[in-house]
Amino acid sequence: MTRTSDLLARRCEPCEGGVPPLAAAAITELMPALDDDWTLADDGKSIARTLTFAGYHRTISFVNAIAWIAESEGHHPDLAVSYGRVGVVYTTHAIDGLSENDFICAAKIDRLLD
Repeated sequence: MTRTSDLLARRCEPCEGGVPPLAAAAITELMPALDDDWTLADDGKSIARTLTFAGYHRTISFVNAIAWIAESEGHHPDLAVSYGRVGVVYTTHAIDGLSENDFICAAKIDRLLD
């Protein structure tokens, strides 16, 4: 089973397609390394988490931290931002499914909240 510390120690690898998305067994192994609030989409192609904050300033500060991770890793989530709330969705668009990059970045977001 993959541990959170294993994901935190890794860096994202560029993915321009040409590789298959993670198989269901790999996803099942990786999900426990993330916070329990992450959910797997019914089609198995993305993971998502919604976070709430006390006020807009804290929300935007967290969004900026996510942006820093995204730029550092070269892997960017889809974000839905509103007052006191951020929805984060990870998928690897180039392969129309999940890659290890999605789990690496999700774990790094979880670390921000520790």
